[in-house]
Amino acid sequence: MATNGQHAKSRRIVRGACPLDCPDTCSWDVTVENGRAVDLRGARDHPFTQGNLCVKVNRYLEHTRAPDRLLHPLRRVGRKGAGEFERIGWDEALDEIGTRLKEVIATHGGEAIWPCFGTGHMGVLQGMWGSGFRLWNALGASQHRVTICSVAGVAGTLTTLGQATGMDPEDLSHAKLIVMWGYNPLSTGNHAWRFISEARRRGAHLVAIDPIRTRSAARADEHIPILPGTDAALALGLLNVVVGMGAEDNDYLDRHTRDWPAFRERILQYPPERVSEITRVPVDTVIALGRRIATTRPTAIRSSMGMQRHAGGGMAIRTINAIPAVTGDWRLPGGGAIYSTGAAFPGNFAKIRQGDLDRPTTRELTTTRMGEILLEFDDPPIDALILYGANPAASSPQQGTLRRGLAREDLFTVVIENFPTDTVDYADVVLPSTMQTEHADIHNAFGHMYLQWNEPAVAPPGECLPHSEIFRRLARAMGLNEPCLYDSDDDLAQAILESDHPALDGITLEALKKKGWIRLNLPRPYLPFAEGFPTDSGKLEFNSPRAAAKGLDPMPGFTPPGEVTDEDLAGRYPLALVAPASHYFLNTNFGNMPEMLKRAGPRRVTLNPEDAAVRGIVEGDVARIFNDRGTFEAEIVVSDVVQPGIAASTKGYWPKIIGEKANLNLTVAERDSDMAGGAVFHDNRVEVELLRRSEAALASA
Repeated sequence: MATNGQHAKSRRIVRGACPLDCPDTCSWDVTVENGRAVDLRGARDHPFTQGNLCVKVNRYLEHTRAPDRLLHPLRRVGRKGAGEFERIGWDEALDEIGTRLKEVIATHGGEAIWPCFGTGHMGVLQGMWGSGFRLWNALGASQHRVTICSVAGVAGTLTTLGQATGMDPEDLSHAKLIVMWGYNPLSTGNHAWRFISEARRRGAHLVAIDPIRTRSAARADEHIPILPGTDAALALGLLNVVVGMGAEDNDYLDRHTRDWPAFRERILQYPPERVSEITRVPVDTVIALGRRIATTRPTAIRSSMGMQRHAGGGMAIRTINAIPAVTGDWRLPGGGAIYSTGAAFPGNFAKIRQGDLDRPTTRELTTTRMGEILLEFDDPPIDALILYGANPAASSPQQGTLRRGLAREDLFTVVIENFPTDTVDYADVVLPSTMQTEHADIHNAFGHMYLQWNEPAVAPPGECLPHSEIFRRLARAMGLNEPCLYDSDDDLAQAILESDHPALDGITLEALKKKGWIRLNLPRPYLPFAEGFPTDSGKLEFNSPRAAAKGLDPMPGFTPPGEVTDEDLAGRYPLALVAPASHYFLNTNFGNMPEMLKRAGPRRVTLNPEDAAVRGIVEGDVARIFNDRGTFEAEIVVSDVVQPGIAASTKGYWPKIIGEKANLNLTVAERDSDMAGGAVFHDNRVEVELLRRSEAALASA
């Protein structure tokens, strides 16, 4: 009993999971005292998280209490883009949205509504995987495809392997050679580094293939810089060395693949000398790595999303996934390749997205062409835009075009958000949503094999509501009667688990809630193709009917980037600009957080000393970076972490915070990659010119 005026403290630990667009999907524990979250730590018992969170998420509780958090519904009172709003109530907001959406449907039909969501939240209940689909189906709205991030690589993996996932990242610890191909785990998912380090302690050799000497590349045994977008050519060159040595695994090829002779002929077209010209990787380096791959079993290749953001991105991942088939690594623990584990979760997505509704045969729209769609589509036009889990006014390509589309006065825009982003500034109505410690959710991962439950730890602040509840209330405001639109969060969570796939055997919602995480029913170590490949033939099909049916090259090969290898364009814009993930932001999450902004520093672009010298630029100068799509300013860093001809920056900055309503996405094209309509953020040529001298340069002049 409390005495001497002291009040007894109520203290509990609540198990949850990180919702952000990161492969690690950490399991976390929230300490709650008297209804307030006071501590956040990685779950120590989770085999992948092992008690550790990242530099971004360590301050997540502080972020939930930020002074700029949106707490009440808002209505626009100024011009679009100005970010001027008045507070309104939930009933008024929902009535206005319901009325406007009914008017849109009466005028142009449901397809004139575009529910546009992104990877700002990766949960099944509140995020991109299931939330809202039933409502949009009931309205007959246009179908949205999230193409901004990883789809080209997923399609490439699927085309080669017959499924969209490969080896278990935990099995990297068994490898003798690890190739990090466009993968920087120390900044974009640090937990895999533990398994890489374990392999190195056992003698494994670590190679990083990356245009930039990233934090991870700098700690590898070997860094191989490459011209962006030419990875598939390098993969073919490495296989050329393997075949030239006679080191291909003929037994594996005979038993488990189709059309090897045809693919072998293609490999022979890419000798190291030709590959060196394409990739700018020295001939000796191509040969040395090829020999190492030929003679080292098991070899594991870990690729990531950045390397497939160009015109040939899907083919690049497709070709890289073919390497373990030639070497036989797919049959070895610790051998193979991994791009994403997302598809390993066999949830009943049809059930959670459709309920008892039929999926309407409506058009599909993509964020990668958002500006074009908003400005040019007229059959029907987009009359209403509903955005959640997305900040396209900072994250999407060709920002000038996109912002003109968002600024349309005749476009009714609803933004569901936590913070006043650049996109919020264009909203007609803003709805405040909960953050991860305030709602329930279920999560799979694209970097490990565990399913996780997120229990709400604290009450939402202000009038914030979960996405799932917002959609239930909006359905009610529109007078919709389909029962599945009003399913509870537990109903939705149960629906996703209603699968007869053996990977979910014994995984119940009750068990998941009790423990917080459960590994999918997959063996350790995991050999994904021990029972054959999930193709019509049961084999890895080098000559893919799936690809041929889509009008694609049926065999793994090299599809050049659209701009990077364009010599004519290089005459005007001689630098290839790449924009990897920041160490301090996650996409645009945390881009408004003062501590993360301080650590990230001002917007910067890194140039090789040769390129800086040619332009008369020194460290700290401010330069203009431009092409015919747009221009932005940045402070210049001069460093050999990039090769000549390459410029590097980081994504995630909010234009409204860093000024000029501009970030590097102004210069990126609204153009599709080769597979699934993926984005081309790293297929971008620019020029850089001096704007003003740094204070240090002026002082020394």
